[in-house]
Amino acid sequence: MYYSQDVAKKIKIQAKEKKVSVKQLLLDVGLGFNTMSNMKTSMPRADNLAKIADYLGVSVDYLLGRTDNLDINK
Repeated sequence: MYYSQDVAKKIKIQAKEKKVSVKQLLLDVGLGFNTMSNMKTSMPRADNLAKIADYLGVSVDYLLGRTDNLDINK
């Protein structure tokens, strides 16, 4: 099962690793800052999750917790 809070946590961790604020990440991919707040109660749409994953250079599967592999090519 996927939990939106876990997805939000991984996004925050990866943003920190990339030395970019979550606010800047969301601006850069064209999403509102409320996107992260909304993850407390609901999963983001697939296209939004894909935008975030692409920006961070990780797979959607990683953000969902389906893999621990950060490499999007494997």
